[in-house]
Amino acid sequence: MDVSVVVPLYNEDESLPELLAWIDRVMKEHSFSYEAILVDDGSKDNSWEVINELKVLYSSIRGIKFRRNYGKSAALFCGFEAAQGDVVITMDADLQDSPDEIPELFRMIKEENYDIVSGWKQKRYDPITKTIPSKFFNRTARAVSGIHLHDFNCGLKAYNCKVVKSIEVYGEMHRYIPILAKEAGFTSIGEKVVQHQERKYGVTKFGLSRFVNGFLDLISISFMTRFGKKPMHFFGLLGSLMFMIGFFSSAWIGVQKIMSLSQGVKAPLVTDSPYFYIALTTMVIGTQMLLTGFVAELVSRSSSDRNLYQIDKEI
Repeated sequence: MDVSVVVPLYNEDESLPELLAWIDRVMKEHSFSYEAILVDDGSKDNSWEVINELKVLYSSIRGIKFRRNYGKSAALFCGFEAAQGDVVITMDADLQDSPDEIPELFRMIKEENYDIVSGWKQKRYDPITKTIPSKFFNRTARAVSGIHLHDFNCGLKAYNCKVVKSIEVYGEMHRYIPILAKEAGFTSIGEKVVQHQERKYGVTKFGLSRFVNGFLDLISISFMTRFGKKPMHFFGLLGSLMFMIGFFSSAWIGVQKIMSLSQGVKAPLVTDSPYFYIALTTMVIGTQMLLTGFVAELVSRSSSDRNLYQIDKEI
């Protein structure tokens, strides 16, 4: 199979017929064998009924329905697991991503040997409340990750199938799939300017909170990619450093006390010095960080159920 198109969706029953007709037309024009994997992330409207109706018209459709809303990362994770195509394309279901971009994205993966090609919505039809925070967010993500993409959060991306089978997307990490792929050894990451369209149906499902969550997730993914398999290297280093600073500070206060007594000078009590308590607190925090490192090591070596989702139906 040439292409798997993975479409996560939530309450998009109005746009689905037009989107699938568009995808099917593009695939037939370029003689691609394909599948369209529609992942219904617990929609409250008639999205699943529409998917079943479309299945009658397009045999290439596959559907996955969650019992409740888990988020875009969960939908992509299950879509990636189900994908069988040589190239995996992800796009949103709201018709703001154009299926006409698929042939060129496919070519860049197959002929230019990119592992990932990320879309760049250079001209966006979004309100300023989304565009300005997005620019700041992308600039920060570039600085932290070292990956020079203009639009990390663009839903329109193309992947070599090996990439999606090698990474684990969970929580809210769908924004940082290029970073996860880079950590997994897929370093050929490209970018393509893509057409962005105004929303035709419904309203956006993402509020301003996604930018706050995005920065928190960036901190998380930065830590996980560097220390996820070796948390003791992070906590142990900081803990040891803080403990040693506190220990030597306490020792110096004690030495000063002894030197004063040896010279017959009446010295104040060690416990009267505020620096003694600062040093003691630093040692305690250092010890706690060391213990946190040990616990994190134990956790990192145990299996996780973070990607077990309740799937209600499949077609």
